[in-house]
Amino acid sequence: MLSKKTRYAILALASLAREFGNGPIPISRIAGDEHIPQRFLEGILLELKNGGVLGSVRGKAGGYYLSRDPGEVTLCDVVTRFEGTAGMLACASGRPGCSCEFSKEESLCKIRASFADIHRKMTEMLSGVTLRDLV
Repeated sequence: MLSKKTRYAILALASLAREFGNGPIPISRIAGDEHIPQRFLEGILLELKNGGVLGSVRGKAGGYYLSRDPGEVTLCDVVTRFEGTAGMLACASGRPGCSCEFSKEESLCKIRASFADIHRKMTEMLSGVTLRDLV
């Protein structure tokens, strides 16, 4: 299940994708259009800006804008930024340093292989959907 933060990030990015090329969009407008608490959205947009997905302009005519084409930003990019992985089990994500919290010997785990396959398929599917597809 995706966190509220991730869902809000996707909604905000879809809003910005609809406005791609129209200049910066004020955070108050994004928050209002998408029914996202503005204070919560500020942190989300800052994280996306620090990750290179967004740019911003300060001042009265300022706001946020996509720094990449909407067709280049995938749902996998967003999910992994906020969730860390698209997987359900950390040990099945393939990330270095993630070990099974239940089994010392991962090769003996009866469910890891299935969840690793689910993780690969989910990552593949999320990588195939861009912000352009959402709008």
